[in-house]
Amino acid sequence: MKIAVAQLNPIIGDLPGNAQKILEAAHQATAKGARLLLTPELSICGYPPRDLLLNPTFVEAMGITLQNLATDLPPNLTVLVGTVSHNLKAHSNGGKSLFNTIALLANGKVKQFFHKRLLPTYDVFDENRYFEPGLTANYFTIDNIDIGVTICEDLWNDEDFLGRRNYPVNPIADLAILRVDIIVNLSASPYSVGKQHYRESMLKHSAIRFGQPMIYTNQVGGNDDLIFDGRSFALNRQGEIVCRANGFSTDLLIVEFDEQRRDLHLSSVVPAYQSHEEEIWQALVLGVRDYARKCHFSQIVLGLSGGIDSALVAAIASAAVGKENVLGVLMPSPYSSSHSVNDALALAKNLGIQTTILKIGELMQSYDHTLADLFADTEFGIAEENLQSRIRGNLLMAIANKFRYLLLSTGNKSEIAVGYCTLYGDMNGGLAVIADVPKTRVYSLCHWLNRNSEIIPENIFIKPPSAELRPGQIDQDSLPPYEILDDILERFIHNHQSATQIVAAGHNPAIVNRVIQMVAGAEFKRRQAPPGLKITDRAFGTGWRMPIASDWAILKNAHQNQIIPQHLN
Repeated sequence: MKIAVAQLNPIIGDLPGNAQKILEAAHQATAKGARLLLTPELSICGYPPRDLLLNPTFVEAMGITLQNLATDLPPNLTVLVGTVSHNLKAHSNGGKSLFNTIALLANGKVKQFFHKRLLPTYDVFDENRYFEPGLTANYFTIDNIDIGVTICEDLWNDEDFLGRRNYPVNPIADLAILRVDIIVNLSASPYSVGKQHYRESMLKHSAIRFGQPMIYTNQVGGNDDLIFDGRSFALNRQGEIVCRANGFSTDLLIVEFDEQRRDLHLSSVVPAYQSHEEEIWQALVLGVRDYARKCHFSQIVLGLSGGIDSALVAAIASAAVGKENVLGVLMPSPYSSSHSVNDALALAKNLGIQTTILKIGELMQSYDHTLADLFADTEFGIAEENLQSRIRGNLLMAIANKFRYLLLSTGNKSEIAVGYCTLYGDMNGGLAVIADVPKTRVYSLCHWLNRNSEIIPENIFIKPPSAELRPGQIDQDSLPPYEILDDILERFIHNHQSATQIVAAGHNPAIVNRVIQMVAGAEFKRRQAPPGLKITDRAFGTGWRMPIASDWAILKNAHQNQIIPQHLN
């Protein structure tokens, strides 16, 4: 029996459009001789629908769309579609009113519902807000083949692999007890660096442990801050990968189940990416492309400073929407160096994007004149420096408003973590492209980009990073070297290490305390930042839920040591 895997890129809330994508995949699957088609979790509405699920009209429309899709599907094809269904016992027994569901569609009808059993409530996930967990193992029979059905998180509870159970039950183990022939998993699993290797290792372990062939179907595409990488795959009973779909693009796989061997045949296996830089690049390009497309933007504008951050974002934008649809704006001040302008122009020439130059010296003088009386007898400082950034932010927003461009913010994760950025200035934008990319990773991505030819001009690599908001300024006037800063941030933000542990790893205590206090002091700024594309397991987005007003001991101690953030505004 042939099984088709549809790796789809839905638009959240576009019920007719998503149903049409499923229907098109169904016709392709039928043409290839498939009897069963798998689609991702919540494929009818797109993942994550978030609070759209609180709208009864939306849920009702989903049910109608599902029924219409069942009628339209090819008659000899069974299709598993991600949707929601009502918890009919919620009124009498309590609990949430919906299940996260896979619907089995066949012969023009909705035949069965299978409910997700494990509901994640960590990082970006908040499924207990909407759904009631399913209580029973899910399976069905087609052509005398028993197929176990799991939904995304249902895979992620193998205590043998993880070292502990996260939930009381293991749906994979329950299906193995029932001796099903194949276990399929319908997922919408967001991308993070290295996650695919972890997924494949985990499923390989489960396939060998339970002697089960497994098919993993994943969503693809960018939805707000989340990027879904696809890379659907299947394994035989020995845990060997027999097929793998493309990464970061739609795809349709055909997997064949041998009824004599009760196992899956080797099929098409797309090679794994050769480096983290390659997959991060693909993720960021897809994230920008889909954010622009799904928000109905066709053109992009960004500020070009001549620095490495804006250079990388400009390259990503060009790959995402086409060089002809990107405008780079140079906004030199009296403190800008000539090489910054020249480097920005050289980058634009390499990318083939349009540029315009808007000098801000006269605007700075106007602000100085207006504020002269109020600022009399004070020294030039952060307020005046940040005015330059805010002037630039206003100009970029004016261009974006006038021509309906999507404005991209160019700040990296290291800067955003410690607040080395300006509210209503360089933080302006509709999307923060590299907000989850540390500065050291920005450099490695740009070196990877230049592996075959020069795209990022060499001078951008070798000059010291600088905001150029005062004469002779460089980032290291206010920050530790980025190699040190990024290691401290990795330990503190990702690994949840204490200051004591970070110091024990070899870092200077004063620098560690200062960095921790800067992270805490910048929380109010991050709360007002544009959405940032998530590429790690700990991003400043929907999964980051830190208080702004906080007096936790570690932060209080740093404050008492008079470690004061340098850029609070």
